[in-house]
Amino acid sequence: MPEPLIELKGVCKSFGQKVILDHVDLQIYSGEAVGVIGPSGTGKSTILRVIAGLLQPDAGEVYIHGQRREGTLEEGGTSMGVGMVFQQSALFDSLTVDENVGFSLYRHSKLPAEEIKALVNQKLELVGLPGTGDRYPAELSGGMRKRISLARAILTDPQQPNNQGNILLYDEPTAGLDPVASTRIENLIRDLLKVQQACSAYLIVTHQDSTIKRTAERIVFIYQGKIQWDGPMPQAYQSNLPLLKQFFTGSIEGPIQ
Repeated sequence: MPEPLIELKGVCKSFGQKVILDHVDLQIYSGEAVGVIGPSGTGKSTILRVIAGLLQPDAGEVYIHGQRREGTLEEGGTSMGVGMVFQQSALFDSLTVDENVGFSLYRHSKLPAEEIKALVNQKLELVGLPGTGDRYPAELSGGMRKRISLARAILTDPQQPNNQGNILLYDEPTAGLDPVASTRIENLIRDLLKVQQACSAYLIVTHQDSTIKRTAERIVFIYQGKIQWDGPMPQAYQSNLPLLKQFFTGSIEGPIQ
C-alpha cells in the first residue's frame, strides 16, 4: 500500500463535557475525493480543523505526507501543504482579491510582489476569474467569493521545497448558493483535482445531496464521534445501514436523534 497523504490515529477531541471525536482512525490517499458527511454537530468540521492545524487534538496523532503534525498554526506550526476553504469564504473585506489570494505569500514569503501577483493571477485563471485582482469582496457574488477562496487555498510558495502538493479541505463550500452557482463550484472542485491537478486529494464536508454526488468518490460517515461507515459513494446510497438510510432520506424516524 502507498503511504497515505493524511493519517489520523486514535484522534480524540472534546469541548467541555461533549465528546466530538472519539478515537478516530482515518487514511486519505493521493487522488482521493472524500466526502465527510453526517448529522450536524458530529465532528465533521472538527476533523478538517484538526487536519489543517487549526485545532490541537486532545489525544492521538495526525500525519501529513508521513510527517507528524506538531502544534497548531497559531502556535507556530506550518500548513504542511494543507489548504482550507471555509464555509463563509473568510475573505478580508478591506483587501482586494489579489491581496486576499496572495495574503500568506505577501506576509510570510520572500518572493517579490510582482512574482506573487503573477502567481495570484495564475490561480485566478484556474478558478475562472481572470482580471478580478483589483476588485473587493463586496463587489463579488457569493459564488465568486467561493472561487476566490479556492484560489487562495491552492496558492503555495514555490520556494518551499517540502511542499508535496496541496491537500484541500472544503467546509460546506456550496452552502447558501443557488443551484447553478453550486454546480459551478462542484465542477470546479472536481476539476482542480482531476483535470488541472492543482491538488493531490481533498476532503469535503457537506450536507447537500448534489455536492455529495458530484464531488465525492468515497464517503466517510461520522456519528457520535466515530466513523460509522467508510466506502465508495454509490455504495453509501445503496447501503442498508439505518444511519445512512435515515440521513439520505431525511426521515425523523431512525437512530439519528
